[in-house]
Amino acid sequence: MRKTDTRSSTPAWRGTKRNNLVGYAFLAPWFVGLAVLTAGPMVTSLYLSFTDFDLFTAPSWVGVSNYVEMFTSDPRYLQSLTVTFVYVALSVPLQLGFALLLAVVLNRGLRGLGFYRALYYVPSLLGGSVAIAVVWRQVFDQKGLANQVLGWFGIAGKDWISIPDTALHTLVLLSVWQFGSPMIIFLAGLRQIPRELHEAAEVDGAGPVRRFVQITLPLLSPIIFFNLVLQIIQAFQAFTSAFIVSGGTGGPSDSTLFYTLYLYTEGFGNFRMGYASAMAWVLLAIVAAFTAVNFLMSRFWVFYGDERS
Repeated sequence: MRKTDTRSSTPAWRGTKRNNLVGYAFLAPWFVGLAVLTAGPMVTSLYLSFTDFDLFTAPSWVGVSNYVEMFTSDPRYLQSLTVTFVYVALSVPLQLGFALLLAVVLNRGLRGLGFYRALYYVPSLLGGSVAIAVVWRQVFDQKGLANQVLGWFGIAGKDWISIPDTALHTLVLLSVWQFGSPMIIFLAGLRQIPRELHEAAEVDGAGPVRRFVQITLPLLSPIIFFNLVLQIIQAFQAFTSAFIVSGGTGGPSDSTLFYTLYLYTEGFGNFRMGYASAMAWVLLAIVAAFTAVNFLMSRFWVFYGDERS
């Protein structure tokens, strides 16, 4: 007699559907967090950017008045844009350049490489904290460590954070000091470059500078691009250092009035949450524009694998 198949005859699509449901169940907390903690606040902020909202009364619709005010009748807003652009233009190249320099030095096979990597990474871990910003403020005041070191060489110091021409530069130095994170990424990229390429170029008579320019930089360009985009975004979001060093005012003479600091002042100091929300969306547009330009320009200088320019 012909045997009958006693195995389950459940269609395969039901098992697939069951597995999908299990997957969605595990993803549910993330979807809830996305809706409640990210998407919801963003939509609310977008709505508030078109209102006059003081945190205590119901928001009233004002259309695009907040956006018009920013660029036509608010000189402090334009000052915050200028300060932030200058900060980004100075801090990002200097930080990445210093990080790459240290990564090249450490890549030469120093003993105790793990110790040096951990040591140089510490500033990145501590740089965004309030405590480090307080220490940085004390280092550059009239009687701080910076002036004491200059005094050893007979150079008269000054209160660096109280002078408009130098206050922003102290914050740039603080940013450069936080080079650990990009340095670790650069070092990982350098260690992936085949040593045989450098050895072959050296046999052909290429010096260290030429090998660095024609071999290291092209092969490291994806890492440079990654660090560049990441550090630009972080620089536009800088807040803690300016808030602590300037005492929350952006002084002296608004020379350290970062965009995020002015946004905070308008939203929680002057209770203009609608205006602050509009500022937040403009900042998002600026960061998105910079990121898009970087991606568009990357095709001209970023080298991937076997691609040829």
